[in-house]
Amino acid sequence: MTRGGRLLRFIRARLDPASYLGLQLSLGALLLIGASWAFGSIAEEVLEREELVAVDMQLSYWLNSLQTPWLTDIMLKVSSLHGMQGMTALVLIAALLLAWKRYWTWMVILLFTVPSGAALNALMKTVFERARPSFASSFMTVTDYSFPSGHTCASTLFYGVLAAFLVPRMPSWQWRALVCWCALGLIALVAFSRLYLGAHFLTDVLGGFAEGIAWLALCVTAAHTFARHRSERRSRPAIKL
Repeated sequence: MTRGGRLLRFIRARLDPASYLGLQLSLGALLLIGASWAFGSIAEEVLEREELVAVDMQLSYWLNSLQTPWLTDIMLKVSSLHGMQGMTALVLIAALLLAWKRYWTWMVILLFTVPSGAALNALMKTVFERARPSFASSFMTVTDYSFPSGHTCASTLFYGVLAAFLVPRMPSWQWRALVCWCALGLIALVAFSRLYLGAHFLTDVLGGFAEGIAWLALCVTAAHTFARHRSERRSRPAIKL
């Protein structure tokens, strides 16, 4: 076989949706690489204090000037729901529902992805040691560092896992698109609540989103590849010795 033929065969294998080393693995790898690159670029902006950091300050002060009591109350509730206690409750409820329906693999994916991603986020905060916005304490008590946003990362992981679970089970592409848009909308709402309340800068929530997508892609793709590999091995006929 020629070199071009081998390359074409390799590409076809990577795009084969029926293979455990096919389309799902390729898409997951691309998403992981892209999100990791985005996180690295944002982190560089934060460390070097480049253009995005200037936008950070302008946007933060502008949002702070627009605060109203009724919207502040809503944003506080959104933020609280996606904090450590709220997110723990959401994950446990979702895990119990998955267990009730006997989706054991997805239950394990959820219970591993969100807590481990939160631990990774805490590690990243200690690495970058970025201070919070100066007016962050006006509505809440924040004691840890700012970059990347933990609320945004956790909500990306949680709603991302749910979307990854639901999308293949939807009856049409319209329903699949709706699930994806709902997940993105909820993540955006959480990110906006953190910006509005002055708990984070724009680069914090962008970094949290990129970190969450990268970790989500790694965990879901690894679990999917492992499960498909086991399924393929079980379906192969036994070799008589």
